[in-house]
Amino acid sequence: MKNNTNKNVLVLLCCILGLIFYPNALGAQEHPNLILTKKGVENIRANLGKVPLFDNTLSTVKQQVDKEMAMGIDTPIPKDYSGGYTHARHKSNMVLMQKAGVLYQILDDEKYAIYVKEMLMQYEKLYKTLPLHPKTRSYARGKLFWQCLNDANWLVYVSQAYDCIYTFLSKAERQKLEKNLFRPFADHISVESPQFYQRVHNHSTWGNAAVGMIGLVMNDKELIDRALYGIKGVHLDKTAKDDDGGFLNKEGKAGFLANIEEPFSPDGYYNEGPYYQRYAMYPFLIFAEGLHNAKPDLKIFEYKEGVLLKSIHALLNLSDADGDFFPLNDGQKGMSYYNDALVTAVDISYYFGNQDPGLLSIAKKQNKVLLDDSGLAVALDIEKGKSVPFTKKSINLSDGPDGKQGGVAILRSKDIELVFKYASQGSSHGHYDKLSYSLYHQGDEVLQDYGLARFVNIEQKGGGNYLKENKSWAKQTIAHNTLVQNGKSHYGGNYDIGSKYHPELYMYNDSNSEVQIVSAKEGNAYPGTMMHRTMALIDQKDFEAPFLLDMLRIQSQTTNQYDLPFYFMGQVLKTNFEYEVPNTLEPLGTDNGYQHLWTEACGNATAENIELSWLENGKFYSLTSVSSNDELRFVRIGANDPDFNLRREAGFLLRRKNVANSLFVSVIEAHGSYSPVTESAVNSNSNIDHLKVVLDSTDYTAITIKTKQGTNHIFIMANTNASHTEGHIVQIGDNEYMWTGTYYYNEINSNK
Repeated sequence: MKNNTNKNVLVLLCCILGLIFYPNALGAQEHPNLILTKKGVENIRANLGKVPLFDNTLSTVKQQVDKEMAMGIDTPIPKDYSGGYTHARHKSNMVLMQKAGVLYQILDDEKYAIYVKEMLMQYEKLYKTLPLHPKTRSYARGKLFWQCLNDANWLVYVSQAYDCIYTFLSKAERQKLEKNLFRPFADHISVESPQFYQRVHNHSTWGNAAVGMIGLVMNDKELIDRALYGIKGVHLDKTAKDDDGGFLNKEGKAGFLANIEEPFSPDGYYNEGPYYQRYAMYPFLIFAEGLHNAKPDLKIFEYKEGVLLKSIHALLNLSDADGDFFPLNDGQKGMSYYNDALVTAVDISYYFGNQDPGLLSIAKKQNKVLLDDSGLAVALDIEKGKSVPFTKKSINLSDGPDGKQGGVAILRSKDIELVFKYASQGSSHGHYDKLSYSLYHQGDEVLQDYGLARFVNIEQKGGGNYLKENKSWAKQTIAHNTLVQNGKSHYGGNYDIGSKYHPELYMYNDSNSEVQIVSAKEGNAYPGTMMHRTMALIDQKDFEAPFLLDMLRIQSQTTNQYDLPFYFMGQVLKTNFEYEVPNTLEPLGTDNGYQHLWTEACGNATAENIELSWLENGKFYSLTSVSSNDELRFVRIGANDPDFNLRREAGFLLRRKNVANSLFVSVIEAHGSYSPVTESAVNSNSNIDHLKVVLDSTDYTAITIKTKQGTNHIFIMANTNASHTEGHIVQIGDNEYMWTGTYYYNEINSNK
């Protein structure tokens, strides 16, 4: 009995000493416990050789890591921007360590643990000697990389590797790494760089995840709390801004949970846009997986009504027919759900969500899975034949933490996709393009959104970073398919003003597959001017494909000049107006993005309709607009761009001068095809005979569309009453129209 008492006293004494010397430590835990669990590893090993998609992914990863291991370890002294050797090497190392750690757990081969250990020890030796990175461009410089953001990337990946080899290392080795590498690393990107960490932004999401994940591995409560809730007692200047002009911490909110609460709407839309949502989803979900495994009581996947998992479906719906994300705000074209971050998103969403079989079809296209519990579950269910197609439908995604800051609507009809943006500013990555849109046909751009001006990770182009043309062109209103008043960008191109306002949804209705419609208003982009844009995808039997009807009403207290551009993709075929081509190209203006547009041709509308047709990727398109004595200009991007940073793409611009209230009405059609093999053109002409405004009052706008087959349709929009239950009676000429709801569309007698 006495011996047992002495043992109990000894245990109690050890616990007290542990709390004294390791006050941040939590209870004992097993490893791995982040993306892998001990039980999960056992299950994976039991299924090896039985699940082709998982086995193939494992084989590919093994080949990659084995090849790199044979080349040896290189941890160079940092000196480069994005795309340079040292940047790329450290970025590659972080991924290799994560993969090698996973291979050690799954294959139980110590050579992978030794590889991770040796590389970590090199980083331990290097890191404690490093000053701030020599490149000074960033508002928050890292040590391994030129910005803290990339340092945070590194720690997110390396924390997973450390977790995988944790029990392989001796206690002394772990203490050495934690004291000299991991804890100083976590402190630098957080308490030493609060301007990076203490905010709501994709940057800080990476920082929160990095600190939290290494905190979970190290069993450090202080780091975990810092990750979830931000740095205690730190209050930043609310007027300070980052490199992109966005506020650092205007609202005073910070931490991982705040980064879930604020940027995501209840529908799962991320306010910076799909390109940055894709980028942020990896730290969001990989840290959430770690929290779920290590701290299940937090119920992280249920936080804010499960918005993290909900956001994956929103993000997938923000991609075109080929899986490329729509380039809203700062977005690089070609980024798609084949990106590794989306492999993570799809697998985790499937495993921790409601096992939507549609996600399995995306995983099959990605042709790889995560090497963890979620990836195994996806691969197993694909092997069991549970996959069904992921069907993208029309969707209206609200913006803002409460869903009341505008949004993005995607209308889909057969092979046509309309992306209508009436969202908030979108943080520092936002563009000044309220009520703008882009149009897609079979995954190809018909009318484009330019996206960002940047060559990501290409060192020769500004160190792989944002180019100055991103601000002078890509963010400016004239770069988008929306209205520009008096040659000035929305909100004067001022972030402080733009971040205060957002358009208001007037109505959205996709219940009728033949007429899908979205409408929104913006009254703050230009003080004293109200813009009301209504866009409808109409599937009518006389047309080969659904066509887009665009009605843009402007009511202003002053007389203005209005420019409405159409950034079409393709080769001009035909116009119904005369134009002159200047001998010398001149920029369209001097600022607000106009300085980057060459004027290639000028003309004037002489008929009631303006007609333009073009050919792109073997398909024909036509634009028909109602004329109001408009000046017409063909423009091309690239003026005042001596470094060729901008793509030399075309646009067509309607200019309307000396008017206050005005109405732009256009129809865009996709029709026909051309084969260079058979050299045959099919249905190469527009099907519209005449487009006409027959009523435009405060309460109603009505237009008629007459086809070349002789049919005549009328569309009437109620401008001031969006109720879907309200009845309307409108007299137009000899006809009286009665309906219930916001709009009316039907065929009328072609003789009237």
